[in-house]
Amino acid sequence: MTITIVGLGAGDVHDLTRRAWKALETSPKVYLRTRQHPCVPDLPNSAAYVSFDAIYERFVKFEEVYQAIVDQILTDAQHTDLVYAVPGDPFVGEATTRRIMEGAQSLGISVEIVHGISFIEPMLRYAGIDAIDHLQILDAITVGMMHHPPINPDAPALIAQVYNRQIASELKLTLMNQYPDEFPLKLIHRAGTGAVNVESLKLHEIDHSEQIGHLTSLYLPALGGMSSFEQFQEVIAHLRAPEGCPWDRAQTHESLRPFLIEEVYEVLEAIDSGDMAALAEEFGDLLLQIVLHTQIAIEHGEFYMTDILSHISRKMIRRHPHVWGTTEVNGNAAQVLANWEAIKRAEKQEQGQPRESILDGAPKGLPAMMLAYRYQAKAAKVGFDWDHIEDVFAKVQEELEEVRAAQTPEQRFEEIGDLLFALINWIRFLQVDDPESALREANLKFYRRFRHIEQRVSEQGKDWKAYTLTELDHFWNEAKALGL
Repeated sequence: MTITIVGLGAGDVHDLTRRAWKALETSPKVYLRTRQHPCVPDLPNSAAYVSFDAIYERFVKFEEVYQAIVDQILTDAQHTDLVYAVPGDPFVGEATTRRIMEGAQSLGISVEIVHGISFIEPMLRYAGIDAIDHLQILDAITVGMMHHPPINPDAPALIAQVYNRQIASELKLTLMNQYPDEFPLKLIHRAGTGAVNVESLKLHEIDHSEQIGHLTSLYLPALGGMSSFEQFQEVIAHLRAPEGCPWDRAQTHESLRPFLIEEVYEVLEAIDSGDMAALAEEFGDLLLQIVLHTQIAIEHGEFYMTDILSHISRKMIRRHPHVWGTTEVNGNAAQVLANWEAIKRAEKQEQGQPRESILDGAPKGLPAMMLAYRYQAKAAKVGFDWDHIEDVFAKVQEELEEVRAAQTPEQRFEEIGDLLFALINWIRFLQVDDPESALREANLKFYRRFRHIEQRVSEQGKDWKAYTLTELDHFWNEAKALGL
């Protein structure tokens, strides 16, 4: 027994291949996945045509529709040869083809494929592009169910099956996570037929089109501007290549270490300033460090960027069972954190990396204030903590007296460390969760107010030594009154 799967082409019956016409003409019975195809009325009338359109009404999910069609085809094919005709090409956007081939193989049934023109070829004409020029082809239903488009923005994309305004709306929201609302694109309706219509729209307008139907696809031009992660990796790989930059080629993981730390602090400075343009630039500089380290690792056979992305993606999914699993948290952020820590501990055990200390897990390279806070919080979880905030404050006072009583530089150095540690403990009891940021804000505030003092001194054209501390303090109070 043989199943012949015939591609009906993009729409115009004149584009049907001679082989496809012969298969349809010589078969006493032809199964149509759907009659909703422009060439169906003009097909050879010698065959009895049976469509599966009714199945679409019986099921809600497409997966169920396709499986029902496949089951019927395989059942009937066990008794007779049959022809199954699908829109376009059997291997372009046709979910039933591979399922039929897999099922037929297990049943010992032969499958022949008669190719047809897919939606892609006529779309290329109206999009004005060459398919070999990095073209990406996607399904609107799949993309619309996502939260970020799986598209390289430096290359164009064709998105098929935008068959109703609901799908267009869902697709639009996903694309807006990468493309501007005003990004120009094309909705191409009925490509491959005599009734083709091309709409040039903005991204935010696509679900307003009244032309959307079964034969609607979307052409998304390249965003360009070196906007893709892949393009950035190419830039860095080029810098490290033999014909690249001598400085970049000389770098190692160790030599780049101070730059990585510096870039993190520049990101924090941009966040504190509230300057979003600066923040975008500083994130780029930080990403440069990550990609440069990765390129060095690739050259030494240590790991690839794909390893990094796979690892962190799997970790995020694994540690969010309330999003990708069945765990219930009922909007409780504390429960989310508790689950995270429990999963993290289990991972370390499975990897043969059990923690030797409760304090392990806080990177020792953190700024000292942050590390002290983390150590204290971890110790508190197992009961090693003060009972009352008054006791903590008493400890601060005790450490202050010990600083005052210190006789040598070495003693003062040690006692100052103890005083700062006690202060951070007090801060934790006051429920200030990020003392590092609190101090950074204080630093910024001092900078702003001192700049005001400098400006006032400059305006009056006098030397700093001509001012008393009281006069300078007056300028400081001016800055406070101005909200600086």
